[in-house]
Amino acid sequence: MEQKVLIVGLGLIGSSLALAIKKEHPKVMITGFDLHEKTCEIALQKGVISEVACNFAQSAALADIIILAVPVFKTIAYLEELAQLSLKENVIVTDVASTKEMIMHTAKTLPFAFIGGHPMAGSHKSGIKAADSNLFENAYYIITNQKESQNKVVLLETLLAGTKAKFVALHPTEHDQITAMLSHLPHIIAAALVTQGDLFNQDYPRAKQLAAGGFRDITRIASSDPVMWTEILLSNQKAILHQLDNWQLEVSHIKEWVAAADKKAIFNFFDQAKDNRDRLPVHKNGAIPAFYDLYLDIPDEPGVIAEVTGLLGRHQINLINLKIQETREDINGILQISFRNENDLQRAQGCLLENTNYPIRIK
Repeated sequence: MEQKVLIVGLGLIGSSLALAIKKEHPKVMITGFDLHEKTCEIALQKGVISEVACNFAQSAALADIIILAVPVFKTIAYLEELAQLSLKENVIVTDVASTKEMIMHTAKTLPFAFIGGHPMAGSHKSGIKAADSNLFENAYYIITNQKESQNKVVLLETLLAGTKAKFVALHPTEHDQITAMLSHLPHIIAAALVTQGDLFNQDYPRAKQLAAGGFRDITRIASSDPVMWTEILLSNQKAILHQLDNWQLEVSHIKEWVAAADKKAIFNFFDQAKDNRDRLPVHKNGAIPAFYDLYLDIPDEPGVIAEVTGLLGRHQINLINLKIQETREDINGILQISFRNENDLQRAQGCLLENTNYPIRIK
């Protein structure tokens, strides 16, 4: 008898999970439910799902596993709705939300098996059209489980084997504290820097032009869904407030050292930061999606970009973004090429080294 899976929410994560499941378990019947009718149509046309759920309650009642691929508060609302339905006795419900404590608190009273989940993977594109069966490969997939048997966890992980993710068990509090530091605080800081920079541009308009280089790169994560990030902050208030307090304390120390012209303290600050940064894992998927960027020094001549992209195309190497930095007449420009994963980055590096003489850097 084929296993029936219901995926609620067919955005990037939900649709990519569907593709990963089908890759490993082609006989699984995947039903998709999304509030946007066009998304459902695309999911069906692209073969992401087997069928569209015309009725949420009816599809939920037939499912063996239900995956809620929606934001935190919608996840809680769906859990409360599912609690009122007549589901299969051995149904397993899971989610993919970015914070876990609030959801796991709700799960304590549910009349069905619930296992919290958070695949730490993402993309700089969103929606059903960005669906990618390899999105979760080598990424950490956090499992938070308070009451269900290990057998049910194994069943869920078996279903998700096609993701090729690394499953890690964490307590909900531990998960939220870690993500507050490694993901939520950096997003807040990046957004604040962009906002401060925008105010600064009003007094110094040329700053916006110069921000196209390093400033734009270090604030890339500020280009995130504001609806999602509003929910993340409101669903992880305690942990985020704690990290903001720590950040303010750190900034106050830096301010004191600069005001006092304390050369030794300032040097130690940057020296320790450099040492810590240099010891971080390279190109490992974590709380923030990794950037797989290649930098190519190219001459300012007609046809150079077409040459580079043509080479990548002929070698079936997919790029997701292309940007020119600091291009000036008669001086080499910097072509920044972004890839979806480390494998594509390495293939592109080998291809360009073999077929061009342009200097290449990977940060």
